[in-house]
Amino acid sequence: MRTTSTRRHVRHRAAASAILGLLLVGPAGSPAYAESIREQQWFLDAMKAERMWQTSTGSGITVAVIDSGVDQTNPDLKGRVLPGKDLAPDQQGDEHTDYSNHGTGMAGLIAGTGAWNGGRGAFGLAPGAKILPIRMPKDGTAANQAAGNKRFGETVSRAIRYAADEGAQVINISLVSTEGSSQLTEAVKYALDKGSLIFAGVGNDGDKANEVMYPAATPGVVGVAAIGKNLHRTQESQHGPQVDMAAPGEDMVHACGGKTGLCKTSGTSDATAIASASAALIWSKHPKWTNNQVLRVMLNTIGAPTDGAKRNDSIGYGIVRPRIALQNPGDPGPADEYPLPDLAAAKASASPSPSAAASEAADAPGKDDDSAAAVSPSEDSGSSSRWIGLGVGAAVLLGGAAAVAIVRKRQSSGV
Repeated sequence: MRTTSTRRHVRHRAAASAILGLLLVGPAGSPAYAESIREQQWFLDAMKAERMWQTSTGSGITVAVIDSGVDQTNPDLKGRVLPGKDLAPDQQGDEHTDYSNHGTGMAGLIAGTGAWNGGRGAFGLAPGAKILPIRMPKDGTAANQAAGNKRFGETVSRAIRYAADEGAQVINISLVSTEGSSQLTEAVKYALDKGSLIFAGVGNDGDKANEVMYPAATPGVVGVAAIGKNLHRTQESQHGPQVDMAAPGEDMVHACGGKTGLCKTSGTSDATAIASASAALIWSKHPKWTNNQVLRVMLNTIGAPTDGAKRNDSIGYGIVRPRIALQNPGDPGPADEYPLPDLAAAKASASPSPSAAASEAADAPGKDDDSAAAVSPSEDSGSSSRWIGLGVGAAVLLGGAAAVAIVRKRQSSGV
């Protein structure tokens, strides 16, 4: 990630486990064979995805992906991608033209069906959900950082409003900027009032500057951090008072690009997509719930920090557990009351941004790195915007080969 609105994807090696018993989406009843990429999707095993899919696949829920575009020709996304909005007139194509593979990757993590090669492809956590693609301008096309910040604030605000107007229940933003704005704050409020939930990655500079990033830090946006296979915050995942929850974001194998594109990435972009997909699963099971009730149930069933604290700056209130929410959601609470404290605090305060003191506290060592027993396998931007999920390197599976080949690396500081 650069400084205000760049995007980043992080891709590493994959670690496989567990066998997929029965595919409940894609070709009817098709088994996942050993050569399938599914066995490399450790996060689906940890979250007991097949068990959840017996109850909900996210059907009937639309997730807006505000990103670099979504390639609807990817076999694992065919039939999942809706017409959307292109807010990048300086780029060729439209919202279905992905200029970086990042948006397609996020869509794959959310709604991949595994349909490639007769059911041997990559799955998303909510394979029944639909994707509303909204393409943002490409990094580096603004005249300078100030211009990039201004454009990012204006464009992402337009994107949020468009998503809400189109009826997207969930809005996924894997982009970050060092500056918020009143325009962004008003767009978030507009979307919440229209009934949407907004998830945004907190950024991938946790081992460096660890700045507070937007829109994740905007009141009313759910800030998402990344955990690894050890259920602790990943080193690069940013931490601080803007973190509301965490989700898997390490060695994430998923569909990306066109044809047979497959990527392995790490970062808070990936974690944000998993949080968005989790909301889609819950909302699909309880379609009459409001955005506030879905979020409250996510928080009530979350895997809380193991240090006994209500929240910490590394994983927020804990790690998402949609499986628990689907089994025993409990009381969803008031329909019209936003369950996180930042929105009410912002209304009562002249300064909605996290304080400098709180940001400094986020850098302090100690209990902040505590994990949660949330997905335990043992349990039943010229602009300064950045991609927060595609950062360290990209891996693509070509032509049905069983091995993942690294085809390029790119450096960035995004989520």
